[in-house]
Amino acid sequence: MATEGITHRTVPVNGINMHVAEKGEGPTIVGLAARGYRAVAPDLRGFGDTDAQPSVEAYSIFHLVGDLVALIDALGQEQVCSSWARLGAIVAWHLCLFRPDRVKALVNISVAFSPRKPNAKPVETLRSIYGDEHYIARFQFSEPGEAEKLFAKLGTEFVLRRLFAYRTPGPFFLTAELLAHPTTKFLCLLGSQRKIFAICRQIRAEWIHRGINYYRSLDRNWELSAPWTGAQVKVPTKFIVGDLDLSYHTPGVQNFIHKGGLKKFVPLLEEVVVMEGVGHFLNQEKPSETTDHIFDFIKNF
Repeated sequence: MATEGITHRTVPVNGINMHVAEKGEGPTIVGLAARGYRAVAPDLRGFGDTDAQPSVEAYSIFHLVGDLVALIDALGQEQVCSSWARLGAIVAWHLCLFRPDRVKALVNISVAFSPRKPNAKPVETLRSIYGDEHYIARFQFSEPGEAEKLFAKLGTEFVLRRLFAYRTPGPFFLTAELLAHPTTKFLCLLGSQRKIFAICRQIRAEWIHRGINYYRSLDRNWELSAPWTGAQVKVPTKFIVGDLDLSYHTPGVQNFIHKGGLKKFVPLLEEVVVMEGVGHFLNQEKPSETTDHIFDFIKNF
């Protein structure tokens, strides 16, 4: 079984207790596991069994990167290889932006580096392109708890099925019609009904609140990161994305990735891989192929 040999522990980092799962021996990879290495998979702040803070302000990009730097210290490492996906990829880009001295090599998945645009706040930009029904715009309720009530209404199973099965090459909307008439009749790409039910049982209601706080912090992170406007990520990097990934079909992203923009801001970018027939959760859809891509790059370091 894939879970054999995995150990769990809690590590004090940056004022919180972080849960990490570990497996294997050898050079350390923080993030997604790859064979032949000491793989350390932490639950980020607010997720899983890692401590969560109640305030949105505690989820700034500086808190999140600070957690990882403290984890690297706790692991007794000067540098690590790192591989992350989705929200974790955003944190990893900033880890490499702020502290390139702590990362030997990076394999990031699904979300490309997004350089700071001095005249464009992220949420305002998304609203101007997609309107108020875009899922990130929906999370920016002025009243605390409104987004959480929305997810409670939809139900955990519906949310997971909707997200995991989303293969439309375009934005994800929480429309009024969808909210009024939710349905769970979606193709599940992660396997059986039993697997989805098992995942649902593991998701606690408070995790939804914690995850949304990452999105609520987007504009504040934009403000805080002003000193890094125009800065480059100077870590050897491989980027992997699915051809059906909604983030890959954000206006301008494909041109940025393939026509020099990503290479400009990530000058040590060595390879971009576009995997066919997979969406935003490509490491779940094609885990072996994803691990091969990670290993083929990391082994050089």
